[in-house]
Parts: sequence; structure tokens; C-alpha cells
Amino acid sequence: MSPLGVALATLLSHYRRHPGQLAMLLLGLWVAGALWSGVQAINASARDSYARAEALFDADLDRLTPGDGRPLDRRDFVTLRRAGLPVSPILEGEVTTASGERLTLIGIDPLTLPGDSAFASPGADGGLEAFLAPPWRTRLAPETLAALGQARRAAPGATPALAGGQRLPPLAPTPALPPNTLVMDIAAAARLLERGDGLSRLVVPADTLATAPPGYRLVRAEQRLAPGELTASFHLSLTAMALLALIVGLFIVQAALGLALEQRLGLLRTLRALGVPGRTLVGLLAGELVLLGLAGALAGIASGVGLASALLPDVAATLSSLYGAEVGRTLRLPWHYWLGGLGVVLGGLLLAGSGVLWRAARLPVLGLGQAQAWRAGFQRQLRRQALGGAASALAALGLWAWLAVRPPGEGLLAAFGLVAALLLAGALWLPPLLAAALDGLGRRMHRRPLLQWALADLQLQLPRLALAMMALLIALSANLGVGSMVGGFRLTFLDWLDQRLVADLYLRPPPARLDEIDAWLAERPEVAERLATAGGETTLLAIGDAETPRQSVALFGITPGDAVRPGWPLKATLAGREAAWRELAGGAAFVNEQLAIARGIAPGDRLTLAAPGGDERLLVVAVYPDYGNPRGEVLLATPQLRRRFQAPPGSLGIVLADGAAAKPLAAALRSRFALDATALRDQRQVKRLATGIFERTFAITRALNALTLAVAALALLATLLAQARERRRRLAPLWALGVPRGRLVRVQLAQLGAAALATGLLALPLGLAVSACLVDTINVAAFGWRLPLHVFPGEMLLTLATALGAALLAAALPSLTLWRTPPRALLAEEAP
Repeated sequence: MSPLGVALATLLSHYRRHPGQLAMLLLGLWVAGALWSGVQAINASARDSYARAEALFDADLDRLTPGDGRPLDRRDFVTLRRAGLPVSPILEGEVTTASGERLTLIGIDPLTLPGDSAFASPGADGGLEAFLAPPWRTRLAPETLAALGQARRAAPGATPALAGGQRLPPLAPTPALPPNTLVMDIAAAARLLERGDGLSRLVVPADTLATAPPGYRLVRAEQRLAPGELTASFHLSLTAMALLALIVGLFIVQAALGLALEQRLGLLRTLRALGVPGRTLVGLLAGELVLLGLAGALAGIASGVGLASALLPDVAATLSSLYGAEVGRTLRLPWHYWLGGLGVVLGGLLLAGSGVLWRAARLPVLGLGQAQAWRAGFQRQLRRQALGGAASALAALGLWAWLAVRPPGEGLLAAFGLVAALLLAGALWLPPLLAAALDGLGRRMHRRPLLQWALADLQLQLPRLALAMMALLIALSANLGVGSMVGGFRLTFLDWLDQRLVADLYLRPPPARLDEIDAWLAERPEVAERLATAGGETTLLAIGDAETPRQSVALFGITPGDAVRPGWPLKATLAGREAAWRELAGGAAFVNEQLAIARGIAPGDRLTLAAPGGDERLLVVAVYPDYGNPRGEVLLATPQLRRRFQAPPGSLGIVLADGAAAKPLAAALRSRFALDATALRDQRQVKRLATGIFERTFAITRALNALTLAVAALALLATLLAQARERRRRLAPLWALGVPRGRLVRVQLAQLGAAALATGLLALPLGLAVSACLVDTINVAAFGWRLPLHVFPGEMLLTLATALGAALLAAALPSLTLWRTPPRALLAEEAP
């Protein structure tokens, strides 16, 4: 073996004698790599789904819809084609598989689709003729086969049954399709959906029509937001949390590296004395890092894929509920994902190890064998950390000042930088603050020798405990900040639901029967008020007299009745609530907070909106909160919206008179008008559905928070286990002086508990500052609306209890080992 090989083997032999340190290093790399790689796997799979959805055949097509809201049918298609318009029909609906999965079914006519559509040309599944002629073909993404129960058999050509007993046409897997989507000829789709001649929409090539034909509305392709645009902030938040977990995991690595190098000082001195140059020695230590990093990173990436597979269904449900973006439930990972994950983990490892490599390279030969040479630098390190913390705090202050003068809703990356700077400042200040507190308390305890010894011993442990405590502080602060934000959002969201859901029943009948049902309800004595809604889309053309970049906005109409006005929240008004509601009934408009923040709209501004009969100018008299809506919205009274924008009718809220019951009226409606279960829902059902969506939305956030906190607790445990032998050596003289082992165990638990409690106390203001940044800056930039800041004393007490509990659990195993160590073994620990 070459001299370099011998030197490297000698360095690695340390881990044969100390396997716990090797496990600690690999553990840190494993958990850091697993959490980072898991989230990146989720993001990569989601982006793949978005790319396929955005490349779907009608992504770049304009749409035509009837101006009066009536349903489209085949006659519209025939009439417009005969008029020379290049329209193509689309039929869309939902089918339920035998296992209960809901899939989107799209029927198309490939002969009339634009020529560059992938569906207008023959495919590998038998060509265009097989797609058009019975028994037709069902094109679907390969991962959708699992939802149809076809994953373990020869899926191509199979005809699986649906929940109603109908069978799909033979399957033809098509990788270009998004997940949970079935595409077939429109005739086959009409048969499965039982829609007869009905159509969902008519599409035309983008920018082919200058204006809509009479009686129709034209929705431009550029007015529809792509799924990737809507969900970008969600994935950025996931990435930020994964980066936090990566940093916490690397703290474990840095603590293990520092301990391993300190214990090998004698070995390093010997190698230098035998002629190994200092640069070569540092290079060998770096090679050792790469070897260990490859092992830990590969294990972490493999575990990250498993973690992503477990979390992906919840993420997919969240994205579907919030943004209507379909994400596959199975991972699709590009080749660069693996290299990227390996590069990030190895880069983090080299960054974590750079400090100890630098210290090893700078120590003189005679100082290498003295542990005191390493400890003497800790005071200088504390001063540098204090200065670094001050610099981070100044950076946070500068970012806050810059964001304060920016328009609301901008600067998402800067807002994340603000949170990172706050966390870094707190982490860097923690060791100097703990050292100062221990020094001050130690000087006051000269009359209590055991307590004075415990404080001095904790000071001696601080160089090794510092990184673990910093990791714990970051995890606690992030958990408190995110927990407070989520808790405040939950309270606000539930209050908002109570204020918005004022009707007892919500009815969404077929548009053609709405007037008939409304007239029937008007004669019912148990109905106190009918709240009709309407909806549509338009384009914002100008604000005031200044033209603005065109933006698609949603239109929503409500009935400003006695049940709606008292509880509907308004954030800003032109001349008070009552005046705002009067103006709304007379033709003025409200705008939601998202649109107001994005475009700087305030009460008193006038908006110019595109309308079928010519541009409409609306006076804005109020801004209202609209939590969970990713789009800008303009609110009008329903009669005004239907008259001025030819908006189709929406739902009908039914407010019951005092003492009236909802169930008899619902039964009468279903019986008389043959309504299905989805056309009529009561308030409790709607609220339960909305609350369920909310809880699932933050399931991934809670999971990552819990994992990050677990990583911090592991860092503390690994640090204590690594120095357990040296701790027993320092405790042996106290036992010899007559201090019982039980008291020594209590002293050890009290030491770590006090340090963790101090860390938790510092985490409280830091967590509240993080929560304020999340609520006031990140949430506004990511979603377009601002939440009120809520402070939860219970969350703060839970943070302190978590810090104390994590520390005591981490100290439990070393303390149990000390308790079980026989007296003779304690004396042997003291032996040289």
C-alpha cells in the first residue's frame, strides 16, 4: 500500500474504535439528504405533471362560451363551423373507477383540432382510425393505470370497468398526458358521460378571432394561468423548509467532525512527526469527508425517494384542492435530480467540514497533540459568532426596510432571505449568550460547590453542545413561527367561512332550470331569502385613466341581502360599510385583496373591464378578504353582473326563516326537480368540505416541521452519546468524593435541561418574529392576501416544553448508562 493509502487507512481506523461517531456522521448526512431529496423529488414530479398539463392539446387555444350561460351543444358547433369559424368541440366530465378514484374524462374531435396538436396525428396505438372508430381508444398517462387497477397486467388494450358498470375503450398509454386524465373520441366520451349532444366548450386556435361571434364570450389562452404559475410559491415554501432541515442535519455532521478531529489530535501529531506534510494531511481529511459523504448522501437520497412517495398523495390532494392542478401520485424523476441531490449534500458536507479543516491546517505541529489548543480558540469563536450574529441582524433589518418600501406582494425571495437572516442571527448569538449566562451564574454560586461545579462543567461542554443547541433553536423557532401562522390562518379561515356561508342550503341546478326553481322557492313560506350568485371572467384594461397590463380577473356576483351584509368582511371602504353596500347594489364594485395588492387598487379607484357590450367602468368602493383564492376577483351585485357582463348564473343560497328545518325543504327540492346529491348541499356539508381541504393543505407543512424538530433532537442525542465516555471520566472524581450516582444523574439532567430551557426562551421572540415575517411578507408575496397576526400562549408553552422534553430525552440514555455503571468502572474511567 502506498504511503498515502496507509495514512488514509490510519485516519479511518479511528471510526473502528469509535463506531458511535461514524454512526453520528452518517446519521446527519442521511437525515439531511433524505429531507432535502424527498422535497426535491416531490417538486420534480409536480413540475413534470405541470409541464404535461400545460402541453395538453387546448393549452394554447382560445375558448368560446355562450354569453347567456346556457349549456353548449352540438348545434353550436355545427352553426359556427358552417359560418366558417375553425372551432373544435370539447366534452369534459368525471368518471369514477371501480376503486373509487375520480378521473377527468375529456372527449375530443381530432379532425377539427389545430394541425399541430398531438391528437390530430396518428399515434402508436393503432393510428387515428383506431382512435375515431369503435371500439375507440382511451389515451392516458402510464401512472394513471394504477388508478384503473391495470398496473400489474398487460394494460395496453385492456377495457377496465368503471364504478357504474360501464367499460372504457381499450387503453393506450400516452406519456405526454397529465395524470388522472383520460382522453378519447368525443362520441365515446358522450356515451360514458351520458351527455347526449352536450358540449363543455368550443376551442379555436389562439388569436384567430378578433372578437367573439354574437351571443358568445371569447376567453383568450393567455388569460388562463398555468398550474406552474399558481403553485410556484407553494413549491418555494417546501424548498425553504427542506433547506432548513438540510442545515439542521449538517449541524450534526459539523459537531461529529469537530469531535472526531479533537480526539485524533495525537494521531495527527504522530503522522506529522512521521513526515506527512500538513497539506497532505488536510487533503486526506477532505478525502475522508468525500468517502463518508458519498455513503451518507446515497442513503439519504434513497430514503428521500421513499419519503416523497409517502408524502406525495397529500401534496397532490393539496394542489388539486387549492389550485385545481393535477399531480401524479407516483414519482417521475429526471436524471439531473440524482446528481443535484448528491451535489447539494456533498456541498453541504464540505461546507460543514471546512471549518475544522481550516483549524487543523492552522494549528502548529506542537499544538496538534494538545486538546487545550482547540479549546483556547473557543472564546475567539464566541466573539466571531457574536459579530456574525450582529451582521445577520443588520442584514435582516436592511431587508425589512427594503421590503417596507416595495409594493405589497413583491420580493418573495427577499422575504425568505429575511427569515433566514433572523434565524441565523439567533443561532449565532445563542452560544455567546449561554456562555455569558453561565459565567455570570458561576460567579454567584461560590457558596454552593456542586452547583458551581455543574455550571463550570456545562461551560466546558458548551463547545460541543453549541451546534446541537443552535440546531434546536432553529427548529423550535421555525416550528413556532409556522405553527403560529397556520393556527392564525385556521382561526381566520373558520371565521371567514362563518361570515361567508350564511345560507342554510346551497343549490346549483342546471342553468336552464334555475328560474323555475327560484320561482318555486319564492312561494315557500319557510324560505326567508334567496341569494343568487353568478360568475364569469373578463380582462382588466385600465385603472383610472392609465392603461395597465392586461390581466384576466374573475367576476363574481352576490345578492347583497339582509343575511349577507352584516357578516361579510370588508378590509377597506370608501365611505363606510353601509355606504359600500348601497353603492354595490347600485352598480359599484368590490375587489378582493389579491387584486388590490397586486395592482395597487384602493377604494375610490375606477376600473375599466372588457364586456360583451363594450368596456365597462366601475367605481371600487371596498376591498374584501378572499382567503384561498389564487386569482384577482371583482365583486358585483348579481343583477348588475348578469346585465352588464352577460354572466351565466351560478348557485342559489337559501336562507330559511326562523324555526324552519332544512331537511324537509331539501327533500322536497330533490323530489320535485330530480336533483342529484351534488346539486344541493347544506351549510354544514360545505363547511366540513372546506375545513377538510384546509387541514389536508397543511399536512405536508406539519410533517416537515415534525421531521425538522426530530432531526434537531437527534443532533442533541448524537452529541451527548459522542462525549458520554469523557463525561463519565469527569464525573468519577465527584463519585469518589461521596456524591451518589443518583444525584450525579440528576445534575446531568438539570444541566442539559437548563441549557435547553434557555434555548427555548430565546426561541420564543425569534419564532414570533418569523411568524410576523410569514404573515406580513411571505404570505402576501406568495398568495396575495394578508393574515392578522395571532399569538398563541399555548404554542409558546408547547415550544418550551418541547425544548425541555427533547433535551431530557436526549440526556436519558447517557444518564441511564451512568446509573448502571458500577463504581469500579467509574474509578477505571478516571485511570489514565
